[in-house]
Amino acid sequence: MSKLRLLSIALITLYFVNTGYSQVDLGLNAMLGLPQGEFKENIDNVGFGLAGHFSWSPNRSVPFSVGLNLGFLTYGSQTKRVPFSTTIPGVTVDLTESNNLVNFHVLFKIIPQAGKFRPYLEGLFGGAYLYTESKIENASKGEEIASSTNFSDWAWSYGAGGGMMIWVYEGKDDVSGRPLPIYLDIKARYLLGSRAEYLKEGSIRNIGGGNVAYDVLKSTTDMLSIHLGAVIFF
Repeated sequence: MSKLRLLSIALITLYFVNTGYSQVDLGLNAMLGLPQGEFKENIDNVGFGLAGHFSWSPNRSVPFSVGLNLGFLTYGSQTKRVPFSTTIPGVTVDLTESNNLVNFHVLFKIIPQAGKFRPYLEGLFGGAYLYTESKIENASKGEEIASSTNFSDWAWSYGAGGGMMIWVYEGKDDVSGRPLPIYLDIKARYLLGSRAEYLKEGSIRNIGGGNVAYDVLKSTTDMLSIHLGAVIFF
């Protein structure tokens, strides 16, 4: 691409931003994760977590935006009381083993840029980091003493989703006077994930002598997620 073309694109983008034609939205939502396909055969419980996004539209008259999405999901957790060590069996701590997933996606969205009801479609491409963490806490105070990542892997993922934004409140920027509408956001996404290795509840076994064994699972990592949250437009 020529330097002149790159300069033209930069100037046009800057023009849209400075003249107020662009639009930015920020969202935060609670998320339920339902494993699908092979993943569901190994993980039969629902995950819980949070997700957030940032997206930008270069022009308020164009029903398209691009952005980034980040989510955190726990799809299994168990806590048990255990001796602090084999040499101090009289002192106990709470041991929590949690199976987690962090995903990161580039987000493409087709959405009306105005209105009290905004139905939309999404496309996503990125990946997910799956990891199992163990931590010990003071049994009486709940203070964390130590933690460690037992196992982790990465999976690529892509998919699509859709939802509805419903207007609930109209704020105003004190400096520019521009309206800052806030919407209730309800949506669902289906992500196709590549094969990865991971653990689930009960995958870490104590085999004595201070040693543990891992029952590692491997499958595709497809996921259906359901979201409920809020979005603010700038």
